[in-house]
Amino acid sequence: MFNKILIANRGEIAARVIRTCQRLNVKTVAVYSEADQHAPYVEMADESYLIGKPRVNESYLNIEKILKVAEESGAEAIHPGYGLLSENAEFARKVEEAGLVFIGPDAGVIAQMGDKIAARNEMKRAGVPIIPGTEEAIASVEEAQSVAQSFGYPVMLKATAGGGGIGMQAVYNDEELEKAFEGNSKRAKAFFGNGEMFIEKLIENPRHIEIQVLADHHGNAVYLFERECSIQRRHQKVVEEAPSPVLSEKTRQEMGESAMKAVQTLGYKNAGTIEFLVDDEENYYFLEMNTRLQVEHPVTEEITGTDLVEQQLKVAFGEKLTLKQNDLTIQGHAIEVRIYAEDPNTFYPSPGQLTKLVLPEGEGIRHEVAVKGDSQVTPFYDPMIAKLIAYGETREEAIERLTKAIHEYEIEGIKSNLTMLKRIITHDKFKEGETKTTFIQDYYLPTLTNQ
Repeated sequence: MFNKILIANRGEIAARVIRTCQRLNVKTVAVYSEADQHAPYVEMADESYLIGKPRVNESYLNIEKILKVAEESGAEAIHPGYGLLSENAEFARKVEEAGLVFIGPDAGVIAQMGDKIAARNEMKRAGVPIIPGTEEAIASVEEAQSVAQSFGYPVMLKATAGGGGIGMQAVYNDEELEKAFEGNSKRAKAFFGNGEMFIEKLIENPRHIEIQVLADHHGNAVYLFERECSIQRRHQKVVEEAPSPVLSEKTRQEMGESAMKAVQTLGYKNAGTIEFLVDDEENYYFLEMNTRLQVEHPVTEEITGTDLVEQQLKVAFGEKLTLKQNDLTIQGHAIEVRIYAEDPNTFYPSPGQLTKLVLPEGEGIRHEVAVKGDSQVTPFYDPMIAKLIAYGETREEAIERLTKAIHEYEIEGIKSNLTMLKRIITHDKFKEGETKTTFIQDYYLPTLTNQ
């Protein structure tokens, strides 16, 4: 196993990686910006290095500075976490060129899956079902309208690069498409440096279900079942659970086998996630592949008893997977909610000074936290401050434990989305498993207008 690794990330995911490293007796190197100098993960690491000012382009996206710290500290490998540089092919390549191990897939696969059109075409080659759509970037509004008319409205306009819902919009006619095309292209260009767009046929009111995969450098690969991630705001997930409350065993197996086809075709290594849209008849279609650890990975860990960070480290070190597909089973049910520093009515970030943070305890309760009770939540980064995970032998027990815990959760000094999460998990439709991607607009937003 590695003696020392650097974590090129911040917040709760940095703390999460450090915990596993401590258990495996792997030394850790943290990097931090001026805004994060008092963050919990900085204190947890064996060594910590200041790498720049608060803005990400001056710190966490500064590849050269991170590599310099890795060299100075004697780190052998770099774990990218999620977000930031985790799916940056140039970073992965430069890590390898520096003689270090990138704890993830190789740069070529990251680049291929980071381009939505290339990813679609590769999945088609692998025999994975894809949504009807364009196979090349669209050059103009006029071309976009012609394509949309050929598929038939509604369609989904998407950026070829990036993620997180940026540059993505459902459109229902030519006029809407004309308005959306330029704006989304500019936004994608600003965020990802690439303003190219493409179009897919819109799958209306689907579920968002993803398959967790692991693959080593010796030809072994497994899938660790699915996560239901349908409850989203602004195309970003807020509630995730494993397994899906509705997926049949037949479809679960078929989706897992499709994910294995993708892994084999790509020659994929390390942890990754294949995301699908699933309709009411359980037809499923490839959405994208995330070539990193997911925010919601804890629910998979809970139902499989597998430490995914440990598996990432072992695979990167060159060890063979000891997990066997036939030995993997779903044990119980887990639900995760993302706790954000944001206005629960507008979803706008709400940075500021935390004055109180009380984390509930209880059987089956797990926390992944980025802050302390006296932390400053800055405006420079994603406003997620914690994740609350509840595990139970059944979905009903997991919901019961989650409900109790979230009502005991206390955050003061800033606004948070706790009230929104309480309404979601206590809603009858959530309890019934009616967790489609339109859940918030169908069942949560109407409660705001009735206040």
